[in-house]
Amino acid sequence: MSNNSELIKELRNQTGAGFLDCKTALDDSNNDIDKAIEFLRKKGLSKASKKTSREANEGAVGIYYNNKIIVLIKMNSETDFAAKSDTFLDFLNFLGEAVLNSNLENINKENFLNYKYIDKTISEHINAMIAKIGENLILNELVVLQNDINFSFYVHNSYSENIGKIISITKFETDKNDKDIEKLMKNICMHVAAMKPESLDIDDLSNQTKENERKIQKELILNSGKPDNIAEKILEGKMKKFYSEITLLNQSFILDQDKTVNDVLNDYKDGYNLKLRYFKYLSL
Repeated sequence: MSNNSELIKELRNQTGAGFLDCKTALDDSNNDIDKAIEFLRKKGLSKASKKTSREANEGAVGIYYNNKIIVLIKMNSETDFAAKSDTFLDFLNFLGEAVLNSNLENINKENFLNYKYIDKTISEHINAMIAKIGENLILNELVVLQNDINFSFYVHNSYSENIGKIISITKFETDKNDKDIEKLMKNICMHVAAMKPESLDIDDLSNQTKENERKIQKELILNSGKPDNIAEKILEGKMKKFYSEITLLNQSFILDQDKTVNDVLNDYKDGYNLKLRYFKYLSL
C-alpha cells in the first residue's frame, strides 16, 4: 500500500468521510492529517461532528494507577455493543495511560481534554474515535486520587480486570495489610458497589441534607396525628434509620446483616489498627 493510500485510510478511519473526499482533503492540505480533518469539517464531510449531538447513555468505567496517582474514568457510548468492543476498551485504556503519563498538575476533566498526548489533544483523539466506531463518545467523569495510602477496588459486570459497569474503591490505613485485610477491603468495595452510600459517616453529610431530612420526617410524623413530645422521640429513630441507609459506616454489611460496616472494621482494630478513610464509586 502506498504512503498516500495509508494516509487516506487513516483519514477515513478518523472522520468517516468517503474515499474521494479524503483524497481531496489531503491534496488540499499537502498530506497534513490535522489540516485535512479541519478541511473536511469545514465542508461538513466529517461525520464525527454530527455524531457528537447524539445521546450516549451506555459505556464503561475503568481504573488505572501507578505509584503516584489512582485514576477512575467514565466514558459513555451510545450502545452497550460498542462499550464491549475491543476498540472501545482499548481506547479507554489509552485514555487511562494518557492520564498516568501526563505532567499536568491538578488534573481534571477540562484540562485533560485539552492535554496534547502523542500527536493530538485528548479531545481530538476522542473525535477520531467517534468517527472510527460510528457512535458518539463522551468523557463523562475523571477522578484523580493521590496514591498515598492503601487502597482496594472492585469491578462489577467486568469487561476486563480494570473495566466494567461499576468500579468502587476504598482507601484505608492499617498497621498490617495482610491477606485477611485484602479480602475484607475487597468485600467492602463490593458492598459500596451494591449499596451506593452517599457519605462515609454522619459527620460527612452536609447540615442541609440532615436538616432537610429531619424536617420531612417530622412533618410526616405530625401529619400522622402524633403529638409533639412523641414526635421528637419517633424522629430520632427515623433519623437513625436514614443514616443507616446512606452512610457507609452505618449501613448493614451485605455479607453479615447483623453487623454494620463499622462493626466489621472494629473486628480488626486490635493488631491491625484498621481505619477506612475514603470511598468512591463510578457507575453507568
